[in-house]
Amino acid sequence: MLIESHEEAKVLQLLERFCLMQERRLWRWSVTEGLKQVNGIEAAYNTTQIVDALRHIEKSPANAIYLFLDAHKFVEDPVVLRQIRDIVSRNEWTHRMLVFLSPRMEVPEELSRMTARFRPSLPDAKRVGEILNEEARGYREKTGEQVKATREALNVLVQHLGGLTEEDVRRLARTAMRDDGAITAGDVATILKAKHDMLAAGSALALETGVPDIDQLGGLAGLKRWLKVRREIFMGAAPSSPLPAPKGVLLLGVQGAGKSLAAKCIAGAWQLPLFRMDFGALYQKYHGETERNVREALAAADAMSPCVLWMDEIEKGVAADAGDSDGGVSRRVLGTLLTWMNERASRVFLVATANDISRLPPEMLRKGRFDEIFFVDLPQAAVREEILRIHLRRNKQDPAAFDAPRLSVASEGFSGAEIEQSIVAALYEAHAEKKPLDTDAIEREMKRTRPLSVVMAEKVAELRAWARERTVPAD
Repeated sequence: MLIESHEEAKVLQLLERFCLMQERRLWRWSVTEGLKQVNGIEAAYNTTQIVDALRHIEKSPANAIYLFLDAHKFVEDPVVLRQIRDIVSRNEWTHRMLVFLSPRMEVPEELSRMTARFRPSLPDAKRVGEILNEEARGYREKTGEQVKATREALNVLVQHLGGLTEEDVRRLARTAMRDDGAITAGDVATILKAKHDMLAAGSALALETGVPDIDQLGGLAGLKRWLKVRREIFMGAAPSSPLPAPKGVLLLGVQGAGKSLAAKCIAGAWQLPLFRMDFGALYQKYHGETERNVREALAAADAMSPCVLWMDEIEKGVAADAGDSDGGVSRRVLGTLLTWMNERASRVFLVATANDISRLPPEMLRKGRFDEIFFVDLPQAAVREEILRIHLRRNKQDPAAFDAPRLSVASEGFSGAEIEQSIVAALYEAHAEKKPLDTDAIEREMKRTRPLSVVMAEKVAELRAWARERTVPAD
């Protein structure tokens, strides 16, 4: 049996209870202590080497269970592998069970058919709440003070402690209470960072900090309304609700039109952590490594739920035109991703952005993969005014001091990113000339700029034509 878990104490207690019920003895092996009986005085001499421990087990007629701690580094050895197979093959005469406990372990092909996998269940929301109450009582007994927390802060904390072991939940709960005897928004952010470091560190999943609020997103009224309508269901509908939780959206559009900002603002609007999957970090040169990286990143996202998972320029990771040029890696990555999209039960809201729809495989665009496909077009006049005001405020300028309608006309055909860069360029010029920024300076920069809608006019027109009948306008 293989048990993948960090909770050695919990697994040991489970095995002790099982052995007590079955009237069997439990032995434990570690590289530091060798083979020793649990809750007994017996020990097998000179068994710190796993080869010697397995030889001892093979010769022993005892009807026992043998727990191996952190043996994952040894099972690939041909001698160890042969010994394990010999012990298992003689199990019909002596009922011995070998249990391997490690946080992570790959079972060799030779042992896969004779190995059962087990993963201890993680505490649910109810149990997490009970642990918080237990730790709060412990804090009160120790300090004489009551832990202060609002119901909203507690609910958010319970959500973000999901996916962790009981040991980790207790440790992080103590961390939240220890400094000031209160649970605040700052504690939630600290715990979320610690949880990411435990579960997603080393994967291609990056925690995005400084997520903007939805107010920082100009235009896209259709997308904003869609998110507002579905937020309550995603955050936790009543058990009696017939509505399924929303799964995600695909944002297609012109480069610089605000797709990436929209992805960030979705997390801000729903007050959820945002994780970005980096396809560049996923792809490796060794066979099978890329697919495993994808599985690990998606598993980490599941463990971090509720959250928003952002896949930027997804066509670069699952391009339909890759063919066999990459050894079929793109097809296997696509298969792994589609399976996860269909079968996941966790509250992970997927936001994928794409610039070139022609490179996306048809399987990904099929209805049901995403709840909706939104087209993010270049902003219209009123929206350009709104974007201008947002970027002026962001650059510490008073929007009332500028002629927004005039600048909106000057920026026709501009994306949000191009409007922002015009303001930044004008700020540089004003700084060099030791003058305050004004409408004329920004207008001059806009007239110098050749926007993407002009430089790539044919491609933009083609993209708009494709999206007209196949997507929902985000505005």
